[in-house]
Amino acid sequence: MKVLMVYPEYPETFWSFKHALKFVSKRAAYPPLGLMTVSAMLPEEWEKKLIDMNTDTLSDEDILNSNYVMISSMDIQFDSAKKVLQRCKDLGVKTIAGGPLFTTRPEEFSEVDHLVLGEAEVTLAPFLHDLEKGRAKHIYRSDGFPDISNSPIPDWKLLDMRKYSSMNIQYSRGCPYNCEFCDIVLLNGRIPRTKRAEKLIGEMEALYIAGWRGGVFIVDDNFIGNKTKLKREILPAIAEWMKNRNYPFLLNTEASIDLSDDDELMKLMVDANFGTVFVGIETTEEESLVECGKYQNRNRDLLSSVRKIQEFGLQVQGGFIVGFDHDRPSVFRNMINFIQKSGIVTAMVGVLTAPTGTRLFLRLKDENRIASEFSGNNTSILTNIVPKMGLNNLVDGYYKILRSIYAPKPYRQRVITFLKNYKPNSLRHVRPLSDNLKAFVKSLWVLGIREKGRINYWLLLLWTAFFKPSLFPLSVEFAIYGYHFRKSFSFGLYRENKTQPPSYAERDSK
Repeated sequence: MKVLMVYPEYPETFWSFKHALKFVSKRAAYPPLGLMTVSAMLPEEWEKKLIDMNTDTLSDEDILNSNYVMISSMDIQFDSAKKVLQRCKDLGVKTIAGGPLFTTRPEEFSEVDHLVLGEAEVTLAPFLHDLEKGRAKHIYRSDGFPDISNSPIPDWKLLDMRKYSSMNIQYSRGCPYNCEFCDIVLLNGRIPRTKRAEKLIGEMEALYIAGWRGGVFIVDDNFIGNKTKLKREILPAIAEWMKNRNYPFLLNTEASIDLSDDDELMKLMVDANFGTVFVGIETTEEESLVECGKYQNRNRDLLSSVRKIQEFGLQVQGGFIVGFDHDRPSVFRNMINFIQKSGIVTAMVGVLTAPTGTRLFLRLKDENRIASEFSGNNTSILTNIVPKMGLNNLVDGYYKILRSIYAPKPYRQRVITFLKNYKPNSLRHVRPLSDNLKAFVKSLWVLGIREKGRINYWLLLLWTAFFKPSLFPLSVEFAIYGYHFRKSFSFGLYRENKTQPPSYAERDSK
């Protein structure tokens, strides 16, 4: 059996880091971990080939040389996935599809020959059994959530690691919280399912043996969902392995804001060589936090919580949302002020959208406020809901935030705020400038000479050189990130063109 595994192309987004990757000559930030894990579950005698369309071109010859094309996709890859499926159909090659996009919207993919939905640890084996017997069904679903402690080590040999800026592994699935707008609980449940320490260390060792050195993203929905196990077993084991291997990986992950309540947990994470955490802050408006069920963020000083995490030596990346029903006109200015004061350099601000099947989606559907399909991209104005504040007001406020936080001067000021707050206990968390000397030299030309607002680039580097010289490489990295963010967002697009945002009907027609 010859199987072609295809990961569809995703459009330019906040997290694609498309413009930043050019500085380090990489084609994508992360590889398709799901497909590599599925590959390890397939029969050993099968011939397997992986094409990540974000790093390589999918040819008709690749498709025709396969008995089946297996596709995994997220919502944001919808358009590319549809095109791949049509190509396979035109060429007469059968398809197998799974992953978040197909699991939440299977009715939109009648052209797929076999839909293997949910988590592959449950649904893949029955499909493979039926396929071998010649009686494979159109759709396979799972009931409940499987134990992931025996999930196989990803098939790293499929991958050309040189094309990526970071690798990724998984420790847990699920989140104990149930925010209204989030589809994590829908896909992975509320009870965090975790791997054993020896299993996780085995995966890290396999990645090390495969030759990787650098950043590793632990892709958990909420890494700290089971704090007791982390503190007793997982983090001490990672710290010991890191020390024995001379700290080959710099880790980052996602965590809820209550990380700031646990000093021991933060210290253990830093000791295990975690350098960055993404935190869903969402909003500073208390009523909006109640509305969306973000109870872990309520009744706390969010600014102090962020600063405490930074002071422990962890960089905080933040997720923010505007467009809640309880948002007042002041929400935009309040969010700008919070982001600037917090020193959150990487601030992902998005408009509220309703992923298919979430509690938010169901509520707004009852209110007749679902306007279009979910795109998976919440860092654009293409929301699929009818906002109470009005679409024009939301668009204007959204672009006001982006212009205010990513223009060169306020961005420089925010980076400096972070560098003042940040207290790394080891320079292991700062990549040496020699590792990315090519990126630094390129930044001198692109950011220091060619780009408008270049004075802010030079002021940032000068400030860092005088006051935080040990963090100079990090300062350069942030300068490059800022360039990516400015290029990715169309600041004030509608104002500059003096046109109105497209109506929902116009968007649907496109």
